[in-house]
Amino acid sequence: MPTGAPRGVRAGAPTGASAGAHAGAATGAPAGGPVVHEVPYHAQWESAELVRVIIDGQVDAAEDPRWGQSGAATPEEYAWWSWRLCGVACLRMALDHWWGLAPPALTLAGECVAAGAYVRDGESLRGLIHTPFADYVRRRWGLAAQARELAPAELAAEVAGGRLVMVSVHPAIREPAGPAPVRRGGHLVLVVGATDTAVVIHNPSGFPGESQSFAHVPWRSFERFYAGRGIVLGPPGTGGARSVPDQQPVGS
Repeated sequence: MPTGAPRGVRAGAPTGASAGAHAGAATGAPAGGPVVHEVPYHAQWESAELVRVIIDGQVDAAEDPRWGQSGAATPEEYAWWSWRLCGVACLRMALDHWWGLAPPALTLAGECVAAGAYVRDGESLRGLIHTPFADYVRRRWGLAAQARELAPAELAAEVAGGRLVMVSVHPAIREPAGPAPVRRGGHLVLVVGATDTAVVIHNPSGFPGESQSFAHVPWRSFERFYAGRGIVLGPPGTGGARSVPDQQPVGS
């Protein structure tokens, strides 16, 4: 089993949402040139190819043929959680990158509830709450994790230093050339790279072939969606654990 050695970095060839990338003032541009980490992609729905039709309402999430892979007991449980799993999907990507494993989404969601990173009240859910989530990631998975405010230039510096950043953005970032949202935040994506013109993200609710993996969002557009805060994740050993964590759910 992989012991957590990070996968490589690649040159940031524009794909997906990068079609609208343009030159100009790159407020988050990395000083040392483009850096894009080879991070595996996971959507917040098990069938990444169905994200657009699920979001558009053409297919109910409970009809996702891979719902059982989430760890849910029923299609209905999966459907309820699937709209709320952007942060869990980002964590799965980071764990897959550094530990070579991606535990079932609802296993992680349950652990996040126990850790206070999600607070459920009937059919409502508060979270992902950044500080208890970062505490959980450090304790459970041995990654460095810090909830903090970050300017765009700081995002680029963190990525250049070998880290990944979960950032709070508006969900409309899946279509960055569209109209500006009325607010910022409300959704989590994983920053996996930075170039002189764009931030490179894995978007758990991005559209297939357009804005899911290695999506290049121009820095100027990014700031319209970005709430200015996130969770900086660092590799194994920097957060405590130096061997692959037990994959059994906490308390099992």
